[in-house]
Amino acid sequence: MSIRLKLYSFAFFIAFLVLVVRLFYWQIYKGKELSIQARSQYESSHSIDAFRGEILASDGTWLAASSQGWLVYASLDKIDDDHNKIADQLSFLFVQEKDGEKAVLSEADRLKELLSRENSVWVPLKHRVNDEVKIQIEALGIKGIGFEPEEIRDYPEGSVAAHILGFVGKNAQGEDLGYFGLEGYYDLSLSGRPGFLSREADARGSPIFIEDSKKVSAIQGISLLTHLDKAIQITLEKKLKEGVEKYGAKSGTAIVMNPQDGRVLAMGSYPAYDQSSYWEYGDEFFINPAISSSFEPGSIFKVVVMASALDNGVVTPETKCEICGGPYKVDKYLIETWNRKYNKDSNMQDVIINSDNVGMVFVANKLGKEKLYDYLKLFGFEDKTEIDLQGEIAPKLREKSSWSDVDLATAAFGQGIATTPLQMVRAVSAIANKGILVKPNVVDQLIGENWKEDVNQKHEQRVISEGTAAQVTAMMVEAAKKGESKWTHQAGFKIAGKTGTAQIPISGHYDEEKTIASFIGFAPYDDPKFIMLVSLQEPESSQWASETAAPLWYAIARDLFLYFGIQPEK
Repeated sequence: MSIRLKLYSFAFFIAFLVLVVRLFYWQIYKGKELSIQARSQYESSHSIDAFRGEILASDGTWLAASSQGWLVYASLDKIDDDHNKIADQLSFLFVQEKDGEKAVLSEADRLKELLSRENSVWVPLKHRVNDEVKIQIEALGIKGIGFEPEEIRDYPEGSVAAHILGFVGKNAQGEDLGYFGLEGYYDLSLSGRPGFLSREADARGSPIFIEDSKKVSAIQGISLLTHLDKAIQITLEKKLKEGVEKYGAKSGTAIVMNPQDGRVLAMGSYPAYDQSSYWEYGDEFFINPAISSSFEPGSIFKVVVMASALDNGVVTPETKCEICGGPYKVDKYLIETWNRKYNKDSNMQDVIINSDNVGMVFVANKLGKEKLYDYLKLFGFEDKTEIDLQGEIAPKLREKSSWSDVDLATAAFGQGIATTPLQMVRAVSAIANKGILVKPNVVDQLIGENWKEDVNQKHEQRVISEGTAAQVTAMMVEAAKKGESKWTHQAGFKIAGKTGTAQIPISGHYDEEKTIASFIGFAPYDDPKFIMLVSLQEPESSQWASETAAPLWYAIARDLFLYFGIQPEK
């Protein structure tokens, strides 16, 4: 009897244990999943989209905005018509007329492949279709074709400011994500927060208790008011494109900035891309050369080296160059002037006017490796400018301890050292701004619903004295009037400028013919409204900046003079 009782007790215990385990499995381990399933039977819910914030030019007009669009999808199990027929009908609506018949045929083939997929019930056919196309598709009455709302990112000025704005694409989860430029840098602010609507429903999904519905409103993304001047940006890109084509350059970059506060007024590169159809371009088009590509600046770098030496007191504007009578040998290399003409006993102003490589080696030798390195760090080389654009790089300087005599000599005239175009603009802006280095910035204000907030981008640092800045400015004024690009100078206007022609390093040596031609300048030199850099990569018409980059700089500057109301002295 006791054995039977023990067996019953053991069986009861096992049953109780199994019950506890099952209850734990259903209530704890599977509880959350089952709760969701249960709610789905008596609750109807969906997310509420949040529109992305706008990007505005300085005058408040749109550079990027959002509108309602549609995802076209196919429920394959509901389609009765022939797949090929449907693909042919939709391809004409999905492709623009300007793209031609070949594009229509290619689109039709793509749609046929999607509609013929096995083991698929739902397939997306086309993203970001506008209302007009949606109405045309609905008029066809194709069973199984449906629509879901989605946001369209519009760029009212087309491809203008593409490298600054960036674009909106999809991440791995199929969600909108900003890439490059402002869209990438401010993605979190621009994106907003989607809302949510939940309510009790019957078996058919119809609401039965409206008062019990739960709604979390969507929060629209924050908008950006930028410093970008649309008129300057459009002019800059138009002239840059014309210049690249005129001089047969591989590419070109230009930046216009206010040197007194770092406001970026315009920035462009050519070739560019169209943000509204970014998928048609290769990845190389998305890189902004102004902040994401490095180059050896050549002779425009001389004003930075000269400013360093003057500020340190190792030379004065009147100092005579003791080695400028001919070529100068450093180690096994011979340093020559760009035109092989030599000016014995040139003073420092003459060295800048004549863009004398030998004279700059004299200046660098006076300053020394360690001091030059320290000044280059002060001018911001090696560090990012921290501009509010995604994708900025900062080329590294060679370690101070590893600088050789050759490194010092070549750095003196802007070779063997790398910088981005924006770093170069920031450095020379310190000369224009009485010795104070400023932080470049694009966005002025963040704008939400019923509120605004200034973006505090101000960051200033004195790198040279006001007196030194005035001395180098005077040298640049004379260089613009009397240097190799004097034929392009706009008489009567207060312009400080410098040309630069840098050879391109290829496989451990410099190419004899391919160059990067640049011109940097600011005006009016006594109260600058703008500083501008124009750089052309591998111009074919002439390798010299005085015959390519300089005339292009002045072509843009003439429009800026009118725009800013800058009048000639006489």
